[in-house]
Amino acid sequence: MTATANRMPTDVRAPRDATITRDTVLATALTIIDRDGTDALSMRRLAAALGRDPAILYRHAANKAALLDGVTETVLAQLHVNPADPDWAAQLRTVARDYRRLALAHPHIVPLVVTRPLATPLALRPHGTLRPLEDILALLTRAGFSGPDALHIYRALFGFLNGHILNELQELIDNPEETDDLLRLGLHRLPLKQFPLLRSLAPALASYDGATELELGLDILLTGLATTLTPVPK
Repeated sequence: MTATANRMPTDVRAPRDATITRDTVLATALTIIDRDGTDALSMRRLAAALGRDPAILYRHAANKAALLDGVTETVLAQLHVNPADPDWAAQLRTVARDYRRLALAHPHIVPLVVTRPLATPLALRPHGTLRPLEDILALLTRAGFSGPDALHIYRALFGFLNGHILNELQELIDNPEETDDLLRLGLHRLPLKQFPLLRSLAPALASYDGATELELGLDILLTGLATTLTPVPK
C-alpha cells in the first residue's frame, strides 16, 4: 500500500485537543466506514484519525469487533420509535422509512446492522441495538397484541426491511451507456429459453424505485399482519 493510501483524509481527522470519549471514537470510526468501508477500519487508522496513541482506543473498545458493535449501536440509536403512538401501523411505517433512510446514509453499515446482532445472544448485545425491539414491542402490546404476536410482527417487519434494503443497494446497471433496458442490465446474456420471464421484466427492473417499492411492500405486509393478528381492544 502506498503512503498516499495510508494517509487519512483531512475531513476524517479529529482536532488534536478534542476530548477523546467513546462517542468521539465511534463517530470517527463511522466516518471512516462511511468513506471507505469496514475493511478500511483498523485501530491504527482510527488512532491516526483521532491524533492519539492507539493504546488510548482500548479504553473505549477492546478490539475491532467491539468497535464494530459500538458503531452499529451508534447508527441504530438514530432510529426512534414512539411506543405511545395510537396508530401502530402508521408508526411502523414511519420506522420503516427512517430505517431505510439510515441505511442509504450509511450503506457500508448495512451488513453490520443485518448480521452482527444475529451473531450474539440477545442478552449480550449492546443495549442500544435492542432499544428499537423493546420500543416496538411496547407499541404493539399497548395496541392490544399479545407478546408473542408483537414479536412476530417485529420479526416480519425487519425481515422485510433488511431484504428490501439489501436489494435496493445492489448495483443493477451493467452497461450504463446502453438505452435498451435488456442491454443496460446485461440480461441479454441470459439464455432466452431458460429465463424468459426474467428477461421480459427488464423495464420493471430498470425502473426500480426504492421508496415506492418500500411502500408497496409495507402495504402488503401491514395489511396481512392486521388481518392475521388482530389486536385485542383494551
